[in-house]
Amino acid sequence: MTKAIITGAAGRMGRALAACAKNFSDIEIVSQLGRGDDLNQTISKADVVVDFSLHTATVAIADICARNKKAIVIGTTGHSDAERDAIAAFQSSIPMVCASNFSTGVNTLFWLTRKAAEILGPDYDLEVVEMHHRMKKDAPSGTAKTLAEILAGVRKLQLDKAARYGRTGIVGGRTQSEIGIHSIRGGDVVGDHTVIFANAGERLELTHKASSRETFANGALRAALWVVRQKPGIYDMQDVLGLK
Repeated sequence: MTKAIITGAAGRMGRALAACAKNFSDIEIVSQLGRGDDLNQTISKADVVVDFSLHTATVAIADICARNKKAIVIGTTGHSDAERDAIAAFQSSIPMVCASNFSTGVNTLFWLTRKAAEILGPDYDLEVVEMHHRMKKDAPSGTAKTLAEILAGVRKLQLDKAARYGRTGIVGGRTQSEIGIHSIRGGDVVGDHTVIFANAGERLELTHKASSRETFANGALRAALWVVRQKPGIYDMQDVLGLK
């Protein structure tokens, strides 16, 4: 039996994790922590921490896991470059799954996006569009960033230079070296992501739409069961699903 702690338990994903864990016979949630709760008080009970808290809290949570030799699954998004670097520093101590999206379908979208970009080549214009509920705090979504990173990697571009976050005013014609990234917010949308490959005469669109947070929660719990058996290092859902 794998024993897990949920951080960010009061949030949408935290509640979904607790509900979905009841359907897993091989995982037990031993503690659910919210803002102000002390992970140090309960870390000894667990094999793994599943973090869906705030980007400002993740580094401290990962540090506690590293000091206690506990695995961690990180689903929190919106981290700064400095926060990501600080999290990555723990990879020599503990196994970590860091993913912007735990859905099997979305991770298939990641794989398909890479393959499509490789096959279609440099003549297609690249755009990423995402939509989420009105309460989402960060933009673009972590999943959209991952999609853009995949596209930039295939094209051998630096994303910080190639990214165009929306367009306004007289911006001129589109260049081949830019990747458009657009965020839409409204209602209770769980998460929609579309990658557009546009060329003269044709357009290919790859789309994933999530209708329930259960798909993300189930994937994160699957990652928790997987990561406790791994050596120290940083992994993602492509590793968990065997897509690499």
